[in-house]
Amino acid sequence: MKPKEHGTSHVPVQSDLRWGCDSDLADQICNFNRHYAEHAGYWTGTTFLTKLDKESKVTFYDSNTGEEVFYAPEDRSWDDWIGESLSHGWPSFRDTEVNWDYVRVLANGETVSLDGTHLGHNLPDSKGNRYCINLVSIAGQPQEER
Repeated sequence: MKPKEHGTSHVPVQSDLRWGCDSDLADQICNFNRHYAEHAGYWTGTTFLTKLDKESKVTFYDSNTGEEVFYAPEDRSWDDWIGESLSHGWPSFRDTEVNWDYVRVLANGETVSLDGTHLGHNLPDSKGNRYCINLVSIAGQPQEER
């Protein structure tokens, strides 16, 4: 990705990320990083698991722009989605849970938004593509609320 005004993005991360995510950590991972991630299990130390309605799908937003990037769970239960995410250490998404209008996977597996936000990586397994995504990268406020 080519450098932009703020690392690989035109803008820094939002200052009011959801679930108590650290905006400084998010800015480093989203905009000044191509390979690294928040530590495994970071997301379980946020309010994420306690603040969601487990009966409905969750929409995740780019922490820089507020664009929709992932939806979960889709084509599986809440318990299956959380279970897979807990077992791998990061929120884990499948192809049907990706907003392909706004997300791309580079040849090396890096998963990014069209605006240059580093989201995580595709680490395929026996079930297919599995996108291990940093919660700090997808904890943005919805664009319409900004």
